Amino acid sequence: MKPRFWILAALLLVCGAYAQNLPDLGDSSSSALSSIDEQRLGESIMLDIRRDPAYLDDPEVADYVNRLGGRLTTASDSARQSFEFFVVNDPQINAFALPGGYIGLNTGLLLAAQSESEVAGVVGHEIAHVTQKHIARMVNQQSATQLVPLAALAVAILAARSNSQVGEAAMAFGTASAVQSQLNFTRAAEQEADRVGLQLVTAAGFDPQGMANFFGRLQRATRAYDGGAPSYLRTHPLTTDRIADIENRIHNLPYRQVPDTLEFQLVRAKLRATGHNAREAIAFFEEGLREKKYLSEAAGRYGLTVAFLREKQFDKAKAQLKQLAAIEHPMVESLKCRMVESAGQGGAAADCYRTALGRYPDSRALFYGLADSLLKSGQAAAALALIEPRLRLQTADLRLYRMKAEAHAALGQVLPQYRALAEAHVRSGQLALAVEQLQIGLKSGKGDFYEMSAAEARLRELRKRLAEQLRSRESLR
Repeated sequence: MKPRFWILAALLLVCGAYAQNLPDLGDSSSSALSSIDEQRLGESIMLDIRRDPAYLDDPEVADYVNRLGGRLTTASDSARQSFEFFVVNDPQINAFALPGGYIGLNTGLLLAAQSESEVAGVVGHEIAHVTQKHIARMVNQQSATQLVPLAALAVAILAARSNSQVGEAAMAFGTASAVQSQLNFTRAAEQEADRVGLQLVTAAGFDPQGMANFFGRLQRATRAYDGGAPSYLRTHPLTTDRIADIENRIHNLPYRQVPDTLEFQLVRAKLRATGHNAREAIAFFEEGLREKKYLSEAAGRYGLTVAFLREKQFDKAKAQLKQLAAIEHPMVESLKCRMVESAGQGGAAADCYRTALGRYPDSRALFYGLADSLLKSGQAAAALALIEPRLRLQTADLRLYRMKAEAHAALGQVLPQYRALAEAHVRSGQLALAVEQLQIGLKSGKGDFYEMSAAEARLRELRKRLAEQLRSRESLR
């Protein structure tokens, strides 16, 4: 599998933007990479990950993994920082931790897991790498005389959690021997992550046996994968001692049988229905329902409905959806409203989303669905009235800014439209495009005195930030 472009982009971006801000690791008073520097590294990498087509920008999937991760971090006494969990659309079985508390899961891992506790075991392991400062320790081990290569090396080591081939990119910076020795966590770090992760899984109420089951199955399946092992085993090497240690710790724990949540099964069904060929997904779910080979019948029918919608087989989709009438879950409600939308009933879809959102006010998918249906049905003012209060609470929400820009455009509000577009670009790390949008908006002259003044002040601020970014990059040439 070829390295994803965002890894290389992140490597260059961090070198340019943050090399000057990294701690002097040769100074005995600075014994570790600071939390602020870790956060900066992580944020810079995430800006590029979010722009990559493989980043799964699905609110239902994202909200699920963040709820799962939040349940685990809440059980940790040492998780004093914020975490963000996200999903990458990649069939390889892998998960990875980045600096700053960002933890990614491949869709391949979610689909390969046979229980929610197995996923929790992997996520707990990755959380432990962060809380135990394994990332900062690896970066700290590099020589202070290689400050600029250190920035590249830090990203290479950390991004390697998602792609073992990243080492080749880092080696191109002339640090081949150092990179080769640092690409993987040490054996001691992996064992510590197992131990701490197992504690998190147990404290959060999951089945600790799930961690052992998942790791053991991956180890046994090594020959089934190209390159000799699943991606997760290449970036988190398993040893007999590690497996034995996990089993010994579980042996002393009381037996616990933990049923999977419906949301876990619905998310997996959605990933299978949307991440594969639609006809193949239909065949998979139909066979599972016919042969009763499923962990959840509701999830199987949900996945089949999604696949039928992709193929525009609306009558069959409606028939399956009727089978879900008794299921109370926001993902099912969202699917019902999407069915109404597919029939071209914009107003009815908005009503559907509004009713469902009243029952599940925390559902981002339902909120986005309502805002989008209002825009599509020509109710831009209503959409704007819905979006603006939410943006005051979710100031980093890129999708809301794009919807806000669309609403302003529909209402003929030129300067507010370009201001919203600029804020969307800021949150995607594209400062030059943000400056350009503000310049276009101001040049139009279509705004009152207060709007023009606010736009000009924001333009000055973004120009300053962009100039600083460019100077940092230029200093490395």
